[in-house]
Amino acid sequence: MENCIFCKIANGEIPAAKLYEDEEMVVFRDLHPQAKVHVLAVPRQHFKLFADMNAEQAEIVKNMLVKIPQIAPSLGLADGYRLIVNQGENAGQTVFHLHMHLLGGEKLPE
Repeated sequence: MENCIFCKIANGEIPAAKLYEDEEMVVFRDLHPQAKVHVLAVPRQHFKLFADMNAEQAEIVKNMLVKIPQIAPSLGLADGYRLIVNQGENAGQTVFHLHMHLLGGEKLPE
């Protein structure tokens, strides 16, 4: 998507503190962290919501959910993390490219 900041980060057009990347996703630090460790996992392919996914994109999300626990220790999340996916403006989604927030590195409030 032409004006999507996450697409530009994933494509290397905008610099970001990338912590992990593969052919399907990139993981980078959130610019406005809400926890000691706050990173975003973003699929390289652009789609806004779970409701917008096709079968290929659902497979990408599945692969992300498999990969995240494998790389969590290297992200500073060995002791656990919270996974948040905001879906739509009323839920707090501000960038309309599906992404997952991983928060941790400390005891999070319940």
